[in-house]
Amino acid sequence: MNQSRKFHRPAMIDPQEFDQLQGGVDPAASSELAHSSAAALVAQARQAASDDPELVERLVSLVENEGVEPVATLWANAPGDSLPGALWRVYLLREWVRRDPDTVAERYRLGMRRQEVAHVVAGAAQPPGPQEMSQLADSVLSGVFTGELDVALERAAAFARVVSTGAAIDADWIELTRPAAARRVTRRAGSLLGVAEDLEQAAIRWRAGTLA
Repeated sequence: MNQSRKFHRPAMIDPQEFDQLQGGVDPAASSELAHSSAAALVAQARQAASDDPELVERLVSLVENEGVEPVATLWANAPGDSLPGALWRVYLLREWVRRDPDTVAERYRLGMRRQEVAHVVAGAAQPPGPQEMSQLADSVLSGVFTGELDVALERAAAFARVVSTGAAIDADWIELTRPAAARRVTRRAGSLLGVAEDLEQAAIRWRAGTLA
């Protein structure tokens, strides 16, 4: 990674627009760069895990320090079952947790009883409050770089499934008094479920040696 490059800090993502995020570049034009950069980042980080732990820390803190735009321009339009697409979804989940940990924690608590298996796979501490959600997001992202990628992707997918279920429950309650808001939350729940399914497929492809 070129440490001399300076990014302008972008506006942070509004969690209310989680399901509306789009990349700003032509997927056909950026596909090769997206795939090669994702593969290089994962390979470099795994090497750095033993040779340069500080580099791993810098990679993990990229979103916190710079926002998602530096990676979004490369990865946001990649298919969900590709390596850059999977990395984008993990980054996006982590960014959302860091921006709105209270909402995420509440919806996780709502969903975890109906998604007990996913809750166990996600590995959230008990009780899962805002701090625990942030720690979970950080640990999943760290696992992408230094652990077994398929396990990290499955944890991220499980987390998204639990929060999706919680959002759907929340929407049912909101419907009683704020139907328009309930529809927005329902759409967000659907988007999160899609993210979970994409990440699950990416984990399967990683184990099969076909995730690129």
